[in-house]
Amino acid sequence: MRFASGAIERAVNAARIEVRSSGVQPLAGTLVVDLTRLLPGAYASRELARLGARVVRVEGPDGDPMRDTAPTWDAALRAGTESVVCDLRSDAGFARALCGRADVVLEGFRPGVAERLGVGPGDVPHTVVYCSITGFGLDPAHARRAGHDLNYLGWAGVLEDTAPGLPPVQVADLAAGALRAVVSVLGGLVERARTGRGGHVVVSMTHGSHDLVAHRLEGDTLPRMLTGGLACYRIYETADERHLTVAALERKFFERLCAVLGRPDLVERQYAGDQDALAAELAENASEVLAISTRVADREVQRLRADAEAVQRQLVLLVLFSTAVALAISSRRRFAYDRLYAG
Repeated sequence: MRFASGAIERAVNAARIEVRSSGVQPLAGTLVVDLTRLLPGAYASRELARLGARVVRVEGPDGDPMRDTAPTWDAALRAGTESVVCDLRSDAGFARALCGRADVVLEGFRPGVAERLGVGPGDVPHTVVYCSITGFGLDPAHARRAGHDLNYLGWAGVLEDTAPGLPPVQVADLAAGALRAVVSVLGGLVERARTGRGGHVVVSMTHGSHDLVAHRLEGDTLPRMLTGGLACYRIYETADERHLTVAALERKFFERLCAVLGRPDLVERQYAGDQDALAAELAENASEVLAISTRVADREVQRLRADAEAVQRQLVLLVLFSTAVALAISSRRRFAYDRLYAG
């Protein structure tokens, strides 16, 4: 089997980079009914749509709250989907009929709410893959808790190294929630192809977040190994108030870094104690090297500017010469013309 891939679209500072492939649409002909609101469900259904699914959103009369709180997010994640307005409290029959035709149903209510509204897993045919994206799963001790991404990360212990700093991306919503939902749905569709039956899959954003850090439960090689504890894996501030990422975990890369900085003696300290002192030495030598590089770059820029000015002067002379030649030719033609008709 051959997959024909389209061109890769690349843009600096673009909203996203996509690899479009019209030949890879495994969910073509699959109907996804999205009952969710906010980020996790929107991201999950967008990923299913990218795989070729037809996504129909069921929105209440007031729409998805994300449209008001983050309209650009809503526009980006909901592009290419369809939507219908349905008040589940007063007209659940319409949504239930739509879910009855679906291959996949996504919902993000707190456990028990979808059932009470008449659009729960027991209200759809057995062929439907029904996915519930929850905060804490179905455990009665926590199922009814409300929360958002930051709460789930806190409960899961993900923030231990970096608190009170906030993560730069919504890990619980997008990775533990949305992407795990996509994986669960795809697994459910494979199971349905094998058995003819769908099923109810439950995604817990708290448990999924914990899974992302569970491999660290027995401890790191050094404390906060990949969250600021290592000098060779850190973000350094530059003199122009920007930042430089260094991720030289492998010895060969750290050796190269130290060689560039003129400090090969630092190689053996890569995983030694007192990483802050090592980071300070790396930063100091990096400042000297970057300062030298900047002076060299400045000289090169000045040279190029001088060359450009010389070329510009030559072009001006060439234009003046060409103009003079053109005027001379014109004058000779005019002189010949006057002599011809004067005679």
